[in-house]
Amino acid sequence: MVNKTRVKNSLVSSTKSIYRATPILIGVTLLISLISSLVSQDNLISIFGKSDSINVLIATLLGSIFAGNPINSYVIGGELFSIGLGIVAVTSFLIAWVTVGIIQLPAEIMILGRKFALARNALSFIFSIIIALLISKIILIGGLI
Repeated sequence: MVNKTRVKNSLVSSTKSIYRATPILIGVTLLISLISSLVSQDNLISIFGKSDSINVLIATLLGSIFAGNPINSYVIGGELFSIGLGIVAVTSFLIAWVTVGIIQLPAEIMILGRKFALARNALSFIFSIIIALLISKIILIGGLI
């Protein structure tokens, strides 16, 4: 049986949380849009060096900072791959772009708590590199590239 008082209290609490988080979420969205519009694909391409290990770190950092949706990341990732950036760097960029959110961190801390948000972002950053390495091995072993 549903406890109407608990449901009402939950709805009031959820509404208050959303109300408090709305200005931060709007600010984060505007900041992401601003950074995405200021940094062109040519600028991203010029940042990378020749070493695969350095490119993976740069790609993961950039993906973490320029967090966004998968549709945009595929376009940028395709461009990076077409200029000769390795599969590991492109994959780590794509994974970090979607899973790590340095720009969104203040909102995430407010909503989910500092410890959880920092741990989630740190683990996502590390696993972006690990998963990219595993995927590249699978692709190379399978002869897909």
